Amino acid sequence: MMAQKTASWQVQQRRQARGRAFLRGMALLVFLLPLVWTLLASFGVRPNNLVWPPVWTWPPSLANYAEIGIADPGFIGKLLTSLSLSALATLLTIAIAYLAAYGLVRSRFKGGGMLVQSFLVLASLPVIAYVIPLIDTMRYLRLHSTFIGVTLAQTAVYTPLAVYVLYGYLAQISAELEEAAYLDGATVFRALWSVVLPVTVPGVAATAIIIFVLNWNLFLVPLLLGGSALKTVPVAMSDFFTFERELEWSTAAAALIVSLLPLALFTAVAHRLLEQFNLGFTSHESS
Repeated sequence: MMAQKTASWQVQQRRQARGRAFLRGMALLVFLLPLVWTLLASFGVRPNNLVWPPVWTWPPSLANYAEIGIADPGFIGKLLTSLSLSALATLLTIAIAYLAAYGLVRSRFKGGGMLVQSFLVLASLPVIAYVIPLIDTMRYLRLHSTFIGVTLAQTAVYTPLAVYVLYGYLAQISAELEEAAYLDGATVFRALWSVVLPVTVPGVAATAIIIFVLNWNLFLVPLLLGGSALKTVPVAMSDFFTFERELEWSTAAAALIVSLLPLALFTAVAHRLLEQFNLGFTSHESS
């Protein structure tokens, strides 16, 4: 009897596992279908809707990738601009957010937990809510349409999210580690650099990767603050949809694939670190 129940339980578990695998496969197919269509279109493989039933154009070709330089001669330069802006804005965001989160964790302010929750509210605001005041601020500082101006603006947009996330990591670190460092004569910054940071490196790195991806895909800030002098990849991609001539879908698809390659390579290399990322919030008010 026991053996029958065990066998029945194993059969049920296998059915559930197959069901979960099927659902995961269907979800993955839905998510990847637009990317697969874009990839095929970039090679000129598209359905010919002028005939019925539609037939796929063949064979695949790299001609559309060569057309990118003709449609947008500065596309590679915009890739480098996106890379530089995203990297610098991410470094500034993490540095500022880390110090702010550490200060909130170690402060004796009883409303610190509620204050950190407010950073999540700020992070949830639409980007346009930041852009409107940032435009006036950057013009007043004479930083509109400049690299440093767009970098500072992007830093301002994602710092609240970084503070919220990093607070969760830092709140789990025992203060005793730092107290031991202070007894050895370490300063606050020395303890932060030598004791706290090494423990939180995986979480900080994972947060930095997420912030980098968000900065890479940011559209409104570089569009409205960068002007025509400073264009990133998302802004450059929008140009393919505003040509006076008819849009070449295959060329636009090729440009999109090229713009995704650095990001895909970066996330593939750092996928182990991304496993450390979580939005769990640890209240520190009771300590």
